[in-house]
Amino acid sequence: MATRKSGPLDAMVGTRIRMLRVDRGMSQATLAKRVCVSPQQLQKYERGTSRIGAGKLSRFAVVLGVSVGELFEAPEGGSFGVHSLVRVLADPGVLRMFQAYARTADPRVRLCLAKLVESIADRAPGPKATVARLDSIGCGERRKLPFQG
Repeated sequence: MATRKSGPLDAMVGTRIRMLRVDRGMSQATLAKRVCVSPQQLQKYERGTSRIGAGKLSRFAVVLGVSVGELFEAPEGGSFGVHSLVRVLADPGVLRMFQAYARTADPRVRLCLAKLVESIADRAPGPKATVARLDSIGCGERRKLPFQG
C-alpha cells in the first residue's frame, strides 16, 4: 500500500487544532498526553507534515470540545492561505504580542506599538539594526521618534 503525503487539508486541520489548543490555554504536552500521542507527533500534526487518522481526529475533537467537522472549517469567507489571519494567529509570538498589547491601557502607547511593528515589518532586510539603550537617555530628555511628525 502506497504512503500518502500530507497536503493542504492536513495543514488546515493542524492549524485549526493549534488554534483551538492555544485558545484553551493548553500546552502541547498536555494535549499530546490527552490524545495519546507524543509531543513531537502533535507538533507534526499541527504543522501539517503528518496526516491524522480518523480515530485520532475524533479524539482531538473530544479533547478540544468541538465536533470533528469544526476541525475542517475555514474562517468565514476565506481559506487558510499563507497570509490568512488564521495562519498569523497560530504563531506563538503573535499571541504573546496581542496579550502584551491587551495589557497596555494607554491608547498612545498602543498606537506607538502598532507603528513600531509596522515599521519593523516594512523594513527591507539589510544590515543589523542598532537599538538605543533606554538608560542612555537622561530622565529629562525626550527623543522624537521617526513617526512623530
